[in-house]
Amino acid sequence: MNRALPLETKLSYGLGALGKDFACSIVYIFLMYYYTDVAGVPAAFVGTLFLVARIFDAITDPIMGLIVDNTRSRYGKFRPWIVIGTLINSAALMALFSAHEFTGSALLVFVTLSYLSWGITYTVMDIPFWSMVPALSFSREERERLVVWPRLFASFAWMIMGAYGLAAVEYLGGGSEGYGFFQLSGLVVLCFLASAAITFFKVREQVSTAVASVRFKLRDVAELLRSNDQLASLIGCVLSFNIATQLVSGFAIYYFSYAIGKPELFPMFALVSGLAEMMGVFFFPWLCRYLPRGVTWYIASSIAMACSLVLLIGSVLAPSSGVLVAIAGAALKFGGGIANGLGTVMLADVVDYGHFNTGKRSESILFSVQTMLVKFAGALSGFLIGAGLGLIGYVPNEEQSDFTVMGLQVMMIALPACFLMISIWVYKATFRLHGPLHKEVKAFMAR
Repeated sequence: MNRALPLETKLSYGLGALGKDFACSIVYIFLMYYYTDVAGVPAAFVGTLFLVARIFDAITDPIMGLIVDNTRSRYGKFRPWIVIGTLINSAALMALFSAHEFTGSALLVFVTLSYLSWGITYTVMDIPFWSMVPALSFSREERERLVVWPRLFASFAWMIMGAYGLAAVEYLGGGSEGYGFFQLSGLVVLCFLASAAITFFKVREQVSTAVASVRFKLRDVAELLRSNDQLASLIGCVLSFNIATQLVSGFAIYYFSYAIGKPELFPMFALVSGLAEMMGVFFFPWLCRYLPRGVTWYIASSIAMACSLVLLIGSVLAPSSGVLVAIAGAALKFGGGIANGLGTVMLADVVDYGHFNTGKRSESILFSVQTMLVKFAGALSGFLIGAGLGLIGYVPNEEQSDFTVMGLQVMMIALPACFLMISIWVYKATFRLHGPLHKEVKAFMAR
């Protein structure tokens, strides 16, 4: 039950995240910019769409978890859905970056339908992928070592996309940003499909899921979610942390282009922050080994908050300083790397706690929350970005007013810091799976 996972399994699971996160990073980093500055969609419309789409996710994500947990096949319950989800999400991804071919009312209708389709199909793929973590090992220590691999490859994908995405668009588009984004999405899909194939053939469940042999019903989903107080705590601290980091990532291209006037700082910011995130993921197991679990979240959040402090100092002393921009990006994503690894392990612990608390084990229903958190963070940050750009009078591809520049600074620096402080408060006030309660759960799981 607690034996070490083979290196081949860890590497293959990591490679599965590489293509998956290439496919989502292009959306979370560039879709807002693509819609507003390339396709010509109003920023307020985009922000509202991002938020409204998550209403569908509140329904579809737990249902997908229910479907996965009820799946019985010769290939297990996770891998078939990873393949199916990858195929349909690939088609939806390329549709997203076809919006520039439409105008007027047809553009708004196409954007709405294609974005909703992308969100639903992403769910089909992402939930079973991350749900495999507790099914690969019962050991918390082995899980901590395992999640380093997908998080490391995921961070690499985000780093490459952020640092070189716009350059690739320019090269592939031959002067047309819309065509360049479409071509880039096609290359991403090829990597996506290859990664899913590696996961399907090389990663297999190591832990028996016989405890879930009784099929779940839809009414069981609400009960499982409602009875798990630690799940609610996890949602609060992880959601607020992710909103903070995605606000910075989403505003960065506008901030460096219009508030600082040096768009070339954005690729550097993305490259350094991506490298720092990989370092954070890499050091995560070491931190867990030598530091009490209860303080690790505080460390991750505090390091990420240093980004706002450095950007604030830079905005006063040296707005165009590449060194300060690099330090800010490194702080944000080093803390984010630690938080990403810790959040996945915390959710696996929440799965065990739910089993301990209710006698029912459901990896996929509870791990559907992770997919929902990623999308909700993206949606809420996207809404705040879209609404914020509208409120401060942002005009695409034009020189911005002093009021707009000040608004960009506030939303890039102050707003993320507020959400990180909320994350720290929620964790301190409510999360308990790092002390006596965790020992009880661990003893229960060892029976």
